[in-house]
Amino acid sequence: MSRLEALMAELCPDGVEVKELSQVLTIKNGKDYKGFDKGDIPVYGTGGIMTFIDRAAFEKPSVLIPRKGSIDKLYYVDVPFWTVDTIFYTDINTDIIEPKYVFYYLQAQHLERLNTAGGVPSLTQAVLNSVKIPLPPLPVQGEIVRILDNFTELTAELTAELSARKKQYEYYSKELLSFSDAQYYALADLCDIVDYRGKTPKKVENGVFLVTAKNIRKGYIDYEKSKEYIAPEDYEIVMRRGYPQQGDVLITTEAPCGNIAQIDNEDIALAQRVIKYRPKTDALNSTFLKYILLGNEFQDKLLATATGGTVKGIKGSKLHKLTIPVPPLEVQARIVAILDRFDTLCNDLTSGLPAEITARQQQYEYYRDQLLTFKACPANKQVSRTDGQEVSA
Repeated sequence: MSRLEALMAELCPDGVEVKELSQVLTIKNGKDYKGFDKGDIPVYGTGGIMTFIDRAAFEKPSVLIPRKGSIDKLYYVDVPFWTVDTIFYTDINTDIIEPKYVFYYLQAQHLERLNTAGGVPSLTQAVLNSVKIPLPPLPVQGEIVRILDNFTELTAELTAELSARKKQYEYYSKELLSFSDAQYYALADLCDIVDYRGKTPKKVENGVFLVTAKNIRKGYIDYEKSKEYIAPEDYEIVMRRGYPQQGDVLITTEAPCGNIAQIDNEDIALAQRVIKYRPKTDALNSTFLKYILLGNEFQDKLLATATGGTVKGIKGSKLHKLTIPVPPLEVQARIVAILDRFDTLCNDLTSGLPAEITARQQQYEYYRDQLLTFKACPANKQVSRTDGQEVSA
């Protein structure tokens, strides 16, 4: 029997009480902070900390709940703070409920479901006050908080490690892709090029996956970002300029401009504003080409050549004239091997740190939901959670 199970068996064997939020805390409005001096007190808005001032609106632990905008983004704050009028703060009755228990429980309720507006998502005090919250004894709440804190700490450690690895990746990428003695050549001299211009193909619900500019990220094709398809019978027409081949390198020319990816699946179609490069010489490694196009030197050249204000774009005729360094093949292979290891660690959604973080987050959410589901005591039978499920085992 776990410590939590032992506590529940001892302190609430018949179930737990369920209260409305208004019975365990008071929701308060934020205020404007302008006119105050700079200081070390954080000012919270919907998006997080906005600035720091010299006075606090509240000094006890509190859960901050956005009133407008990203209403599912809650904050737990245990230092003095100030809030603006787009976010509520809570004065919690710590005699009966742990502030962080409130945070974890409300986080699990997906408060965006309580949106009361048709435009910008909004929450009202009246709606929030009626939210039901199970109230186990304080020792049980404390043990639940301890368990969930351990999960969140592990995820935070992995996120910090990913951030550090990405900085290493950027450093080594910059160092490895800087050449003082390599010969430079225009892309047009090194690659066979296909510019997928023409009429936008008709989209269908199922068919051949269409890779658009939205799918092309920093080095890879993101098949989840946008899901568009063309009919198989239209494939030959759409791809008449040139078929994709594994290893081909893609670059976007607009919206966004300069994103790079390497084809890892030939069963795709390519949309407009995408140019495909395929080395036509054995002197150029296609994966090295991907990394060199991602590098700062080439990206700076591209942006300097691009035109437009808010939305930058570049014509293929200008893009193909940009030059890249071509060191010996053995140097290219060594650089690819190093950067591939970093890329897998930092960006791979199946085996790298992002995959591990996703798995930990899913594990956390599963156990959080399990830990925060209780058998209601007889007086509270049939009381429902905000997601429509009963608060029962």
